Amino acid sequence: MEKKFINDISAVNYSERVTIDNPKDIEICTRLKKTTNARICVGRVGDRFKTETLLKFRADHAVAMDAVWSYVDEAIVDRLGFFKVQTLIEDKEQYIKRPDLGRIFSVETLESIKNNCKNHIDVQIIAADGLSSNAINANLEDIYSIILDGLKAKGYTIGTPIFVKYGRVAAMDKISEALNAKVTVLLIGERPGLATGESMSSYMAYESNSLKPESQRTVVSNIHKNGTPPVEAGAEIVDLIGIMLREKKSGVDLKM
Repeated sequence: MEKKFINDISAVNYSERVTIDNPKDIEICTRLKKTTNARICVGRVGDRFKTETLLKFRADHAVAMDAVWSYVDEAIVDRLGFFKVQTLIEDKEQYIKRPDLGRIFSVETLESIKNNCKNHIDVQIIAADGLSSNAINANLEDIYSIILDGLKAKGYTIGTPIFVKYGRVAAMDKISEALNAKVTVLLIGERPGLATGESMSSYMAYESNSLKPESQRTVVSNIHKNGTPPVEAGAEIVDLIGIMLREKKSGVDLKM
């Protein structure tokens, strides 16, 4: 008996695929598909989605779920020379349930950071798993090398790179306070959506600390191969760091 296999729907390129039955203008539909990741030009069966559309939705949702529960390949951060620390979170389940603990380090960990990492620097770079470790695995090597080369070319003093396991955005404030960094840059996995599970964000702040509001942060988001490529984002981050150091501001106070 001949075996038949169902094609992997997650491998199908939907940037141009139109599944409306008998579209009035297939060319316009195809052009629209290229401009957005939204689920347009998919058609319906009665008042319901087509089976193909539903399966694609469930496949993309599975990718997002996997990204949340993924782990960073620590061989990558070791290869790049990152100093590794962990927040008060003990495991992935607690990380999902207790975001507050993902912003805090133990006294011992903060002392270790102070004793093992450079102090009083122009720029401190941090990477954290966030809500998509797959984003770190996919993008960190490319973006970090660009940022590092750019900062060195400009003559800035650069801190010891730090990797935070189970880290939330505000963990950058504690590290900045411990090391007296002028600009702190956090590269972190974004909360995954249905377009990709590999999107990274970069949060940056001038003299980042726990007393400043969230509006202190300047953000470059949607960093992945089908969004802002990591090489391009790295160059943009270097430019923004230069502006922050010159203006001594970040976030909403930084008028671009």
